[in-house]
Amino acid sequence: MSDLQNDNNKEGLAIPVRFTRLYMSLLIILTLLLTVGQGLTQWRLRAVQDELWVIRYAALQRHQSQQIAKQALQLIDENEQAAFKATVAELRQVFPAFERYHLQGREGRVYERNIAIPNSDTIQQLFADIRPEFEAYQQSARRLMKLRSPEEVSRPDVQASIELLLANEKPFLEKMDTIVREYTGEMRAKLEVLQAVELYLYLFTILVLVGIGLLIFRPAARRLRETFAQLIEAESRTTAANRKLLSVNKSLKETRQQLFNATKEQYQQQMDEQKMQTSYLIAGQEEERKRLSRELHDGLGQMLTAIKLQIEGLEVGLARMAPADPDGRTTYPKNLQILKRLVTQTIQETRTISNDLMPSVLSDFGVIPAIKMLAENDRSESIDVTFETNLDSDGPRLDKNVEIMLYRVTQEAVSNAVRHANPSNIRIQLMDRGDVLQLLVTDDGQGFQMPGRQLASGLAKMGDADPDDAPASRPPSQGLHNMQERAKLLNGKFKLISKPGKGTRVKVSIPYHLHTTYHDTY
Repeated sequence: MSDLQNDNNKEGLAIPVRFTRLYMSLLIILTLLLTVGQGLTQWRLRAVQDELWVIRYAALQRHQSQQIAKQALQLIDENEQAAFKATVAELRQVFPAFERYHLQGREGRVYERNIAIPNSDTIQQLFADIRPEFEAYQQSARRLMKLRSPEEVSRPDVQASIELLLANEKPFLEKMDTIVREYTGEMRAKLEVLQAVELYLYLFTILVLVGIGLLIFRPAARRLRETFAQLIEAESRTTAANRKLLSVNKSLKETRQQLFNATKEQYQQQMDEQKMQTSYLIAGQEEERKRLSRELHDGLGQMLTAIKLQIEGLEVGLARMAPADPDGRTTYPKNLQILKRLVTQTIQETRTISNDLMPSVLSDFGVIPAIKMLAENDRSESIDVTFETNLDSDGPRLDKNVEIMLYRVTQEAVSNAVRHANPSNIRIQLMDRGDVLQLLVTDDGQGFQMPGRQLASGLAKMGDADPDDAPASRPPSQGLHNMQERAKLLNGKFKLISKPGKGTRVKVSIPYHLHTTYHDTY
C-alpha cells in the first residue's frame, strides 16, 4: 500500500510539471505563430497605406487637370473678365501642386509623407505614355500663368496654348484613369496575397492546435482523469477520517468543557469557603473584641476604679495623721500623688481601648453617631476631623454587618492617617448613591507609595482595580488587607489612591438598599 502511495505521489508531482511544460510549449508556439502573422499583416498594411497615398495623389491629378482646363476656359470667356485676376491667381496656385504630384507619382514618392514605393514596369510605361499630355499641360499652363490683363488673351500664342491645353485634357484624363486603375489592381493583388498568407497561417495554427490536442493533451487528460479519480477516492477516505476526528474532537471539547466547569465549580467552592472562613474569622474577631471590651470595662476597669478609691481612702487617712506645714497645709507623700495620677490615666486609657474595641454607641445608636463620636475623639488642635453624610441618623438602621464594616474601615483609615500621614484635615463622607452606599475617607497628609502590582492585584480581587491610581514603595499593611476583606465580604468595591505629598483617599462602595433593620445587641 505504501509503495502504491509513493507511486501516486510521484505521479502527482510529475503531472503538474508535465502540464506546465505542455502549456508553456503551446503558448510559445501560438505566440510565435501570432507574432509572425501579425508582423506580416502589419508590414503589408503599412505598405498598402503608403500605396493608398500614392493612389490618392494620382486620383487628385485628374481633378486638378479638370480644374486647370476650367480655369483656361474662364480666361477666354468674356463674361468672366471681371474675375480674370482671380482666375490667374487660382491657376498659379493649382498648377504647381498638379505638377508636383505628377512628378512624385512618376518616381513613386510622396515627399510630404516620406513615402517611397517603386513603381511596377506597367505603371512606369503608363507614366511614359502620358508624358506628352503632361508636357502639353506644363507648356500651356506656364504661358497662361504669365498673363497680366484680359487683353493678352486675344494674342495668337495665348490662344494656341489654350487650344493645346484643351486638346490634351481628355487624353490626359483617360491615361490618368488607366494609371489609377493599375495602381488599384496591383494593390488588390497584394491584398489577395496577404489574405492567402493569413489563411495559411490560420490553417497552420488550427493544425498545430489539433495536433497538440490529439498528441499531447488527450493523453494528459486521460491521465488527469485517472488522477482525479484517485484524488476523489482519497478525498472520500479523508472525509470519513475527518468525520471520526470531528466526533473525537467534539468528545474532547465536551470533556474539556466538563473539566472546565468542574474546575470552575471547585474554584468557586474554594472561594466561597474562603469567603465564609474570612467571614467567620472577622465575626470571631468582632466577638473577641466585644468580649475584650466587656472584660476591660467590667473587669479591669472596675478593679482600677477600686484601686483609685483605695488610694483616695489612703490619702484621707494620711491627711489625718500627717502634720501640717507652717502655712497650715497638709503634706502628702509625693509618690502617693504620682500613683493616684497614674491610676487615673490607666482608667482613662482602659476606657478608650474598650471603646475602640467595641463602642457601645455603635450597637446602641448605629454607625452615624459612632462615626461622629470617632471624629470628635480623633480631633485635636493640629488635626481637624469632619464628618458628612446624607443619611438620617434618626432614620432606619443599616444592616448589622454593614454598620460594623463601615465603622471598622473608617476607624482604620482615620487611625492610619493620624499615626502615619501627619495631616491637617481628615474628611469622612458617608453617602447614599441610590443603590450604593459610599464611604470616602480623605486626608491631606504626606501620602505614600505602595507597590503598584501588589496593590492592583489586591484591588482587582475587590472588582475595582485601578493600577494607575496605586503607585508604590511599601507593601500593603495588615489594616489595608483587613479593609479589603471586609468590603469583599459584602460584595463591595475597595479603592485606595495615594501619592507622596498629595494625601490619601480610601473609598468603599457597597450595593445596598436602605430599609428598616432589626438590631439586637452586638
